[in-house]
Amino acid sequence: MTRTLVTIPISHFCEKARWALDRAGLDYTEQRHMQIVHIAAVKRAGGGRTVPVLKTPEGTFDDSTAILRYADEHGPPVQRLYPTDEPSRSEVVALEQRFDTILGPESRRWLYYEVFKDARRFASYNLTGVPAWERRIFPFVLAPAKAIIRSRLDITDATAAEALRLVDQELDFVAGLLADGRSYLVGDRFSAADLAFAALCAPLIVPLQYGTELPQPDVMPASMSGPVRAWREHPAGAFALRMFAQERRG
Repeated sequence: MTRTLVTIPISHFCEKARWALDRAGLDYTEQRHMQIVHIAAVKRAGGGRTVPVLKTPEGTFDDSTAILRYADEHGPPVQRLYPTDEPSRSEVVALEQRFDTILGPESRRWLYYEVFKDARRFASYNLTGVPAWERRIFPFVLAPAKAIIRSRLDITDATAAEALRLVDQELDFVAGLLADGRSYLVGDRFSAADLAFAALCAPLIVPLQYGTELPQPDVMPASMSGPVRAWREHPAGAFALRMFAQERRG
C-alpha cells in the first residue's frame, strides 16, 4: 500500500502537509480535487469532510498537524520538525497551534472573499491536477459551491474586514519575535513553527516555491495585488518568503 495525500491543490493547509512529506523524503501520491467534490474523496480515504487527508500503511491522518507528526516520525532525524528538548518542542507546538487557529482560517477567509468576486479569473489555478471530469463540471457547480463555502467559512463583508485585521495582527506578532535578529522562530533550526507560518501565509504572499502554481500580483485585481505586495514587504511576510526559498524542496 502506498501513501495517498488527498488535497485541494491550492489549499495552504494542504501545502503544509505536502511540504512536510517532501521534506521528510517520503513517497506519496497526491490526489487533487476541487472544493466540495473533495468531500467524497476524503471520506473514501477515511477522513471527515476536510483536507488534507493522508492514507498510509500505518493508518489515516486527517489534518495537517497530524500529517506533520507522521512525517516527523518517519523522516530522517536531520530533517525533524519538532525539537527533542521539551521547552523548545512546547514552544513550537504552541506556535503551530496558534497559526492553525488564527492565521490559517483568516488568510483563507480573505482569499476566498476576494477570489469570489471573479472566480473564473482564478479557475485554472484552482483546478491544477484535478480529474478531467471535475474541470468539465466546474462551470456548472461554481455558483452552488461559492454559496456553500461562504456559509461554511462565514465569509461576509464584515468577516473579511476582520480577517484583514487579524492577519495583520499575526504578522506583527511574528515580526515581534523576529525583531531580536533570530533566523528561525524557535531555536537555531527550521521547525514546524516556521513551516506552519510560511505555509499558512501563502495566500498573502503567493510564493513561487508553492506545491502548485499560484497567481502572482500582476494577474490579480488591485484589491488583492496591493495587500499582497505590502505583505511581501512586511518583516514577517519577507521571513515567510525566505522560508519557502530556503527550505521548500521537493
